[in-house]
Amino acid sequence: MHFKEESRFIETIAAFDSLNSQDPDVLASEGGPMPKELHDALAMTRWVDALYPNASEAVHLAARCQHLCRWEMPRGDYPEGRKGYLRWRSDLKKWHAQKSAELLRAHGYEDATVQAVTTINLKEGLKSNQDVQQIEDALCLVFLETQFESYLSQWEEDKIIRILQKTWAKMSERGHAAALRLPLSEHATRLVQQALA
Repeated sequence: MHFKEESRFIETIAAFDSLNSQDPDVLASEGGPMPKELHDALAMTRWVDALYPNASEAVHLAARCQHLCRWEMPRGDYPEGRKGYLRWRSDLKKWHAQKSAELLRAHGYEDATVQAVTTINLKEGLKSNQDVQQIEDALCLVFLETQFESYLSQWEEDKIIRILQKTWAKMSERGHAAALRLPLSEHATRLVQQALA
């Protein structure tokens, strides 16, 4: 039996989705209003399935819990500026990993799988751990597909180009190819071209 058909996997995914459905930030989506973190987790799974059809169970679990209950640790609780932002991001990764591990254990997952998902959540071994890389590709593609355009009117172009360059550096060649196929606006496409020039 494939892991996707096992009750443990199905119930764990449902538990992750149930928590993420509590996000008070609601987005408009094709199927109607949807909590943001649930929307993004479903998009993560969609990208994993599209790019890595043979991805491991740990990758599929991590796709749904990468930003588990993120709204409970808001950016506003940390100081302004880059130092505060980096501390927030670091604390978030650890918090997501801990919260996900607790839920995985509660659903009967063994230490090896819990550790594999934790490693992905903490982004340990990017570029050397294929599971971490697969999730990073999905994260970057969700950003480019669903969030990037909204920043075009908020940020200076130089900042956007730097962010695109950092995003690109984290992705694999397979991720790059998928990103270049995204139906971006003319403005967004121009900035991507500048970032990659």
